[in-house]
Amino acid sequence: MARTQGSHSKTTGPRVREAAMRLFARHGFAAVSMRQIANEVGVQAGALYNYTPDKQSLLFDLMREHMDALLAAWQAEDPGGDDPRARLEAFTRFHIRFNTRRADAVFVSYMELRNLTAENFEAVTEMRRVYETRLEEILCAGKDAGVFTLAEPRITAMAVIALLTGVNTWYREAGRLNLDEVETLYWDMVRRLVEG
Repeated sequence: MARTQGSHSKTTGPRVREAAMRLFARHGFAAVSMRQIANEVGVQAGALYNYTPDKQSLLFDLMREHMDALLAAWQAEDPGGDDPRARLEAFTRFHIRFNTRRADAVFVSYMELRNLTAENFEAVTEMRRVYETRLEEILCAGKDAGVFTLAEPRITAMAVIALLTGVNTWYREAGRLNLDEVETLYWDMVRRLVEG
């Protein structure tokens, strides 16, 4: 089968993923057809199968890529060391900054979990557990050092992530507060949450 005129594998593949992410975030996975994705990219529907076997695989790949990027970015930014407060502040600021730049990916990663097959769901939720565990380890270190006062580090980690991810629902770049100010406000809330 001849490639659609103007279609280039190195550019079309990423464009397919970008279009799918945008459409899934706007309309929901179930409401978007492969034909709509193809129209958005400007290729014939059959051409999409050069880049993904099916819509389910495309959704899973988008979620996995997002989680891979999140885990790698935090690993690169984690200051490490023996100061759990400094690490928690770094995590707070990192999570907000990383996710506000990827609002569609965050929305799809949370809202479309229900549309994954059981196997794909387990793979994505395991990656999420790995990320949550990174935060839980910081909280446990702070608790052990007597810096943080909290009864359930695992539940606290999930609550902190939910709080920080919520920024995506309201933050706008042209809004009253810039991102640095938002990060500082949220760091103050997180700090008060864990320091009692």
